[in-house]
Amino acid sequence: MAEPQQEKRGARRFALRVPVTVDHGETTTQREVVQIRDVSARGICFYLDAAVAQGSSIGFTLTLPPEITLTESIRVQCKGRVVRVDDARDDGKLAVAAVIEEYQFLPEA
Repeated sequence: MAEPQQEKRGARRFALRVPVTVDHGETTTQREVVQIRDVSARGICFYLDAAVAQGSSIGFTLTLPPEITLTESIRVQCKGRVVRVDDARDDGKLAVAAVIEEYQFLPEA
């Protein structure tokens, strides 16, 4: 009988349904609006159409809603690194997990 897998997450995850703009690509930057699976203070997981390499740099911008910020909506621009790419879902999208290495709050548009 297999032992249960140990939980490695160190921060609370939120299953947000907000649009995220992701910038990725090795030679040319590709920009996609994607769906989030979940987000935490340290990382994010979202669904992407194109494959990205584990270890590659990635940028993304999202708007945190008042339910999370407990004030008004806040736009956050993040830079990170891909730590995992899961197999494609039935619709062909890949689950991409990235660690957040840098972030900055953006002024209201």
